[in-house]
Amino acid sequence: MQRFAPSRIAITAALLLASPLAAQNAPVDAATATANAALEAAPVFDGHNDVPNQLRARVANQINGFDFEDTSHTGDAHPQGAVMQTDLVRLKQGKVGAQFWSVYVPSNTDEAEAVQQVIEQIDVTRRLIARYPEGLRYAETADQVERAMADGKVASLLGMEGGHSIGSSLGVLRQLYALGARYMTLTHNSNIPWADAATDKPLHGGLSDFGKDVVREMNRIGMLVDLSHVSEDTMMDALDVAKAPVIFSHSGARAVNGHPRNVPDSVLARLPENGGIVMVVALPRFITEDLRQWGARRAGEEARLGALLLGQPDMVKAGMAKWDAANPEPKSTIADMADHIDHIRKVAGVESIGIGGDFDGMPSGPVGFEDVRGYPLLFAELAKRGYSQAELEMIASRNALRVMRAAEAYAASVAGEPAIETLITPPAKAE
Repeated sequence: MQRFAPSRIAITAALLLASPLAAQNAPVDAATATANAALEAAPVFDGHNDVPNQLRARVANQINGFDFEDTSHTGDAHPQGAVMQTDLVRLKQGKVGAQFWSVYVPSNTDEAEAVQQVIEQIDVTRRLIARYPEGLRYAETADQVERAMADGKVASLLGMEGGHSIGSSLGVLRQLYALGARYMTLTHNSNIPWADAATDKPLHGGLSDFGKDVVREMNRIGMLVDLSHVSEDTMMDALDVAKAPVIFSHSGARAVNGHPRNVPDSVLARLPENGGIVMVVALPRFITEDLRQWGARRAGEEARLGALLLGQPDMVKAGMAKWDAANPEPKSTIADMADHIDHIRKVAGVESIGIGGDFDGMPSGPVGFEDVRGYPLLFAELAKRGYSQAELEMIASRNALRVMRAAEAYAASVAGEPAIETLITPPAKAE
């Protein structure tokens, strides 16, 4: 099996040759200067942002009058008044140079409806990109990403979230690639007919035979295989089959936070051989273990009160208010996110790390990283922990670009092979 692990000698040489450069015209400490220099040389290539879903939820994809320069006005279109976390001004402040926009649609057992919806999300995202040529530039390849970055644009790529979006059809997969999708997360929160999700009861024991052919066909056409959201067995099956690097577009390390959405060490240990990356997420309950434990305790108390006070919702509400007052919610911090990066570097190496914030797919990021402006603070925290400028550049975007190029190279090497034509085997019906 062809592998794409980077050369350790080359990485070591790059680290030795690199030296931190002070940011110009700013009285900053050494760590901030190192972070600024790294992000100037290699702007952030973020793996997952849910702006397209916000467009669907807030304005029904009617964007001709939508202002993406400044989304501070968007609270009016949200039931709780929440403002979007992304716009062109804040992307620039956050030193974001490339973004995978998630053309996500909710988990749906009606796969034909899911296919229609993902095409609609591709349409609205490409229209948004086209409306802002001064700030955004559509991209499909690593070279196009680098050119857009060099020109000061946010290279804008499309990533599908959830294999239900292909309707269990390799033909649909290929046509969505033709429409611009450059990665697919194999599942979202629920199992699909050919793959198990991390947050659902196991059904297939990982990937079905058809699911393995989905991975093979994604490799053949050059679409990145995204293993965020999938079960550990699905991760392992995909790594067994994959001939190009995989990504985790927005996940953390399970050893730091035990949420099943995070990547276990058993999988991290295999990433160097595969050449893949974990794009570390900012979602608080995935990165902060104290917060996850607090949430479990709170859910337990709510269940207890509900059982004791049947038919008395006002009493349950009052009891929970008292519990909340006595048990304040822990805060999630940038340091928590950095802890995941530290752990992945320890187990899999710095070349296995990227960034995938999940902005506009969560209520807020950690304190200091509530929206897309926060990336420089994260990189300054890493610099304080001893990361060199060369390492920060790798985490910011060089690792992601390497993975894209490896997937493109593998696809080019098998360009003469015919399309896989496997049909899904329907699950057996219960008697």
